[in-house]
Amino acid sequence: MINLYFIGSAGSGKSTLTGAFAGWMQHQRYDAITVNLDPGIESAPYVPDVDIRDWIELGGIMEDYGVGPNGAQIIAADMLAMNIDEIKEEIENYDAEYVIIDTPGQMELFIMRQSGKFLIDSLGADKSIINFLYDPVISKTPSGFITLMLQAASVQVRFNVPFISILTKSDLLTDDEREKILRWSRDLIELEEAIHNELPTMRTQLSIEFLSVLSSFGAGQVLLPVSSMYGSGMEDIYNAAQQIYYGGEDLSRDWDLL
Repeated sequence: MINLYFIGSAGSGKSTLTGAFAGWMQHQRYDAITVNLDPGIESAPYVPDVDIRDWIELGGIMEDYGVGPNGAQIIAADMLAMNIDEIKEEIENYDAEYVIIDTPGQMELFIMRQSGKFLIDSLGADKSIINFLYDPVISKTPSGFITLMLQAASVQVRFNVPFISILTKSDLLTDDEREKILRWSRDLIELEEAIHNELPTMRTQLSIEFLSVLSSFGAGQVLLPVSSMYGSGMEDIYNAAQQIYYGGEDLSRDWDLL
């Protein structure tokens, strides 16, 4: 069983990509289930096989603790750890080869609270992959791209599991914009040149310093461009996961569905 976590900033398209990738896996007849870890989601673009909302309800938390929506989200994130045994049991009952996990909309609730790391460790860090989503709008500028690189690096340091970097919603970009962003992910020297071409502000100088630190630690991942709307890039995510854990060898399909 391989756990695929989709993590990214609010609006980066985690839930949509979770649904699109799960749909692609089903179409290919691979054995996969979906898990929703966002108690605040009102209408998911997929039907979760395991849903945190079966254990945690934000409205009830707000009423019981006298907090607003943001406070309820924080409490819910901590309550995740209290229900981990039941969640783990339900996931394992499916005995699926792939578990596609949609994390909370507010990324920091998963990566900064102890419950996020506890969940990954409980389900098995040695069989987990983090798919970090790069928002296409933020990625358009050099300083914005570096901001996302820093977020990605913090997630890597926090969880220390294999990592796949994904440029989500790539259909919202022009061909030139998409290729420029992909070049930045492959060539940090070109990214540094792009930073210098931005207006010379304190933020630009800070971006250069951050990039220098990231480069010294070998940070930077080639991005996989995907489009949930058109279904492009799903096979690339699957192949990247296969390469990490199986050296490219394909998992068996559920041929009983044929």
